[in-house]
Amino acid sequence: MTANEQDQHWMRHALSLAHQAAAAGEVPVGAVVVKNGVVIGRGCNSPVSACDPTAHAEIQALREAAQSLSNYRLDGCTLYVTLEPCTMCSGAMLHARLARVVYGASEPKTGAAGSVLNVFDEGRINHHTRMESGVLADECAALLADFFRQRRVQQRRRHQACHPLQDWALRNPDTGLEDLPGLLPVDWRSDLAALRGLRLAVVDQGPKDAPLTWLCVHGSPAWSHWFAPLIRGLAAAGQRVVAPDLPGFGRSDQPKKPGQHTAAWHVQVLAQLVQSLDLQRIVLLGHDDGARLGLALAQSMPERFVGGWLINAWPGQQAPQAYAKWFESAARKPGWPVARAMGEVGDPALDWPFARPGHRAALEAWPRVQAELPSVPGELLAVWQARQKLWLQGSALDELLPASLWSEAWEQVLCEAGGQPGTAQLFAHGHWDMEPVALRLVQAVEYFGR
Repeated sequence: MTANEQDQHWMRHALSLAHQAAAAGEVPVGAVVVKNGVVIGRGCNSPVSACDPTAHAEIQALREAAQSLSNYRLDGCTLYVTLEPCTMCSGAMLHARLARVVYGASEPKTGAAGSVLNVFDEGRINHHTRMESGVLADECAALLADFFRQRRVQQRRRHQACHPLQDWALRNPDTGLEDLPGLLPVDWRSDLAALRGLRLAVVDQGPKDAPLTWLCVHGSPAWSHWFAPLIRGLAAAGQRVVAPDLPGFGRSDQPKKPGQHTAAWHVQVLAQLVQSLDLQRIVLLGHDDGARLGLALAQSMPERFVGGWLINAWPGQQAPQAYAKWFESAARKPGWPVARAMGEVGDPALDWPFARPGHRAALEAWPRVQAELPSVPGELLAVWQARQKLWLQGSALDELLPASLWSEAWEQVLCEAGGQPGTAQLFAHGHWDMEPVALRLVQAVEYFGR
């Protein structure tokens, strides 16, 4: 056999072990160690069944090979593995003094042999192991893809059993979400009475005992993914962040009829979510008309809120004409490329939910929902303002809601509320990719945490 045929021969041995791992419910990875044309070590993935984070296929094969040779050095040996090794396994291979490592499919998330980093190409290490890739790569990748596809089907079935779809609602398929950049995992809730059985997607990041909890309320047309950079930054700073997709938006279930959406219903859903999670010391992080929805919530339970960071929020019922027409356009065009219309060119993932049929009812209902929202609570804003716990943030680049009109409207509201001039923080920003978000988050945590 040629060298390439030999590599394929031994990789098929590794693939048979990967099938064994799949049958046991483990991620299907298999490995063999070969010396002088003989298999001296075998391994298949088993960290779940063994309750052992080190029980990767490569580690198992290395251990068996070392026992076979009665030596922890595996000079002259070749390890074949179906998936690019991680940093742990790559380090073990170098310590074992393997002559060669041959792998099949690449691992773009954790691969340490060229995908994320290349341990084998590190010149400062005193031993160098030759590494080759791509042997039977398609077969190895297909086995992994089939395994994860079946697992997603099983997960959807479990979700469906726990959260059955109501006959008066629609549900976005989960397929297609996995590849969206920066998508955060969600908890599924259908136990809130106001949901009437709908499934609600809730991002909940950070420690439960954090000093502050940031409640992110999106507007229309948007969903919790808009907050993703802020959520990751706040959670990394030790804060708790809760960001639901409102019913009808994003990954939550979607009522079929516009009439099922009312401002009071959305406030009730949010209130029951806050109570069920027992959220305290909340900072309202509201975007667009989601800020007014969040203010209505805060007014109903002011003892739970310490302040608000309101982004691109219009304080009055009569919005500028261009701004109001923009929402009407969204209501008429359920397949509208929302992200591009929002100017978020760098994040096409924002478009994803809005092309789905179930989103149409929410978009059609939203101008009416906006009109049903109560006026901004002046007394509550005055309290936050006096505590210096109010940030009002507009966009310097928004042609629909010019910064001059926005700042004038808020100044008038705050003045009528009896607040002290200058105690609220009003500032304009560019798009998130043009602004130092990390710096803004540091300022926010310091400002609201005083």
